Amino acid sequence: MLGRRRSLSIDVAQCAMCAVLYAMGSYLTAYISSLWGSGQFRPAVVIPAVFSTLFGPLVGGVGAAVGTLIVDSAKYGQIYVRSLVAAVPGNFVGFYLFGWLMRRRFSWENFIKASQTTLLISNAIVAFLYVYFRSFVEFSYPAAFREAWVYVSPGLIAWWYVTMLLFVLLLGPPLIRAVASAFPGLVSGQIKSSTMKGEVPRRSFSQAMMIPGSLMLLIGIAMTLADPARMLALNLAPSALILVGMQVMFMSSGAILLVLSILVVATGRLIEKAK
Repeated sequence: MLGRRRSLSIDVAQCAMCAVLYAMGSYLTAYISSLWGSGQFRPAVVIPAVFSTLFGPLVGGVGAAVGTLIVDSAKYGQIYVRSLVAAVPGNFVGFYLFGWLMRRRFSWENFIKASQTTLLISNAIVAFLYVYFRSFVEFSYPAAFREAWVYVSPGLIAWWYVTMLLFVLLLGPPLIRAVASAFPGLVSGQIKSSTMKGEVPRRSFSQAMMIPGSLMLLIGIAMTLADPARMLALNLAPSALILVGMQVMFMSSGAILLVLSILVVATGRLIEKAK
């Protein structure tokens, strides 16, 4: 009985720490939004990803859900209903799934796959719930956005996925290693042995950024070459200005991911030669 209470108290403490750190980190970039005036730039997602990996799905899921509600409510000065409707369930499902996948078997290859899968799923949940709620429940989106809501949602997914994946892949492994080294008693033996001995597969991390980067770049190029009048007529964007912004977003984010993927491989080769 005492062991259960101790375990529960540790879980609660870890959830609280995850939520507070996630909220603090998210607030630093809370006023940087996507082209649609919503959808925050949130590199702090690396925090619940690390907690999910180290301490399990419940800690990561609850910490992410509570943390996103805290930061959204702090930003708007009240309990933010849109966050309750979209961000809270999306964050909980995404990072609970992240922790569940990592608990099955820890490896850096698994970390890459979990990052790709869960960020796509969680961002899809948040994007569609958020856009649908604002378009057809609150009716707070402009009419042009409501007409193009089917395209606004994938746009938000792409925005979040590209910006979040970059930070989770680049910052996640060193943070996990640092915590496992500093607090070995708090993490599983499998994580300790894998993080201390296993080398981060640079090629796999590079490919994880190269594939979505190439896709984003191709989408940006295709949108740039297409007839803008036809694209607007098909409601692929709510306005000409947003259309241009989408082109820039896809091309720049794709180019950044491709450059970073090349740098990761090049850095690895230099380190190997130095040895």
